[in-house]
Amino acid sequence: MNPDEIPQLLKQVSYADPRVLPDDEHEIVGLAALWAEVLKDVPAQYAMYAVGKHYAESPFPIKPSDISTRWRAVVRDRMDRHTGTLEPTQHPELDPDDAEGFVRALRAERQAVVMGEVAPMPLKAITGAVPAEVQERLDKIGQYVPEYVREQLAAYRPQKAEREATVRRGQPDPLSVPCPWCDAAVDQGCRGRRITPGRDPESKRYGGRAPHPSRVDAARAHTNAA
Repeated sequence: MNPDEIPQLLKQVSYADPRVLPDDEHEIVGLAALWAEVLKDVPAQYAMYAVGKHYAESPFPIKPSDISTRWRAVVRDRMDRHTGTLEPTQHPELDPDDAEGFVRALRAERQAVVMGEVAPMPLKAITGAVPAEVQERLDKIGQYVPEYVREQLAAYRPQKAEREATVRRGQPDPLSVPCPWCDAAVDQGCRGRRITPGRDPESKRYGGRAPHPSRVDAARAHTNAA
């Protein structure tokens, strides 16, 4: 606000709260000078808006710092959501070698954002597109964890790490189906089979075996059918 706008602001404030204006005219001049100094960076329109917000929330007389504090919060929020750059493609009217011109353009851009003349331009997030089919199969294996955590945990959960790597390569996950050879259930590793003479004709034991070929084929058929 400029000093000429302050008397009108104080007059408007007095309509809601006569306590703001002193009776002595000399005190009013001094008060106006103080408000002009505190509000020199605040747009007049916003100052009036802040006055209304203040009296909607507080019964106490408004101070110029109440307005300036609200304005700084608005500026901080806008700039937190704005990412200004010095890319030549954003200012084709400037010479690419005109560094000072780009700095002036950046300052003008930021000032426009601060004043609400231009909407903040947030930085676009970098996303990794995962095909829906692959994501669905990954979801069946387990819940998402950040990639760096996944890498650190791989040594402690080799079976799951191998399943995830298999799916990411676009191959079927053998452990998503039961094994027709050793009868291992879904999510269980394949078991060894052996014939034990004189005892049970056949025994099966759990182990960290690689999926049997028949299980790989079954998983491929299941994936294609889905």
